[in-house]
Amino acid sequence: MNRTRRLERALGDWCRARLPHYLSELVMFTLKQGWAAIFGILLLGGLLVSSRIWQADWALARYDALLIYALGLQAVFLITGMESTREARVILLFHLTGTIMEIFKVQAGSWAYPGAGVLKLWGVPLFSGFMYASVGSYMARVIRLFDMRFAPYPPTWMASCLAVLIYVNFFSHHFLPDIRLALFVATVVIFIRTRIWFYIGGHAYWMPLPLAAFLSSFFLWVAENVGTRTRTWLYAGQDSEHWVSLAKMGSWYLLLYVSFVTVTLVVRDALSAEAFRPSGPSGIRRNPASAAQPPSAQ
Repeated sequence: MNRTRRLERALGDWCRARLPHYLSELVMFTLKQGWAAIFGILLLGGLLVSSRIWQADWALARYDALLIYALGLQAVFLITGMESTREARVILLFHLTGTIMEIFKVQAGSWAYPGAGVLKLWGVPLFSGFMYASVGSYMARVIRLFDMRFAPYPPTWMASCLAVLIYVNFFSHHFLPDIRLALFVATVVIFIRTRIWFYIGGHAYWMPLPLAAFLSSFFLWVAENVGTRTRTWLYAGQDSEHWVSLAKMGSWYLLLYVSFVTVTLVVRDALSAEAFRPSGPSGIRRNPASAAQPPSAQ
């Protein structure tokens, strides 16, 4: 049991001793979600702090400083074992595909990065790829931290084709008809039976995958507003004082399926074509990472 799991178990035992069962489970769920998203949280913190303190006449541009900061975070995550090398490879793929999309969208006029920076490609600061990488980091870590299982999972070819169509549509809709409405329907049709099973302590819970994608897209929309309020990027016709359009939630909802399929191409052991049955009576798992053993096991 590593340090993270020991801390998780200690917090779980403390919560269970002082709070009603479902409230303690909610607290642990929130804490574990925050820990899974720590890379993105720290990156957003960097946007907020740098927007407050940075001066235009400083020798180092803010975008370049954010790149150094993001690289430092990634190095710490790898050195401390918070991310495995396997997860880092997936995150690198997120960075590359995200940067390609950023370059295309900026050139198409969808949004812009108004600040100065030396480390820019076609108007896109290189740190921007880490915003996509933080989504990949979250997904890889949340699957591991919650011991997630996705079942019943559709055929890999079907999920992969959907992800490719979604990614391509982000580019092609500038020249061809936008098929995102059909893609929204496809995500529900293909994944409506797929449950995300996860553990809090020794207890198994589940959530429909489309619902999880919708809820995640809301938090990414909140992060989008942090980015625009700090003038890190701005959408076409948008002022930093105005909220990002709720339509962007739809874009993130679709993009999350691309992210999810990308991660699960590596984390294959979390997928099952058959319905998942939690081990133990009433879905209680023995030897949980966090929280005390169930009464029958004590």
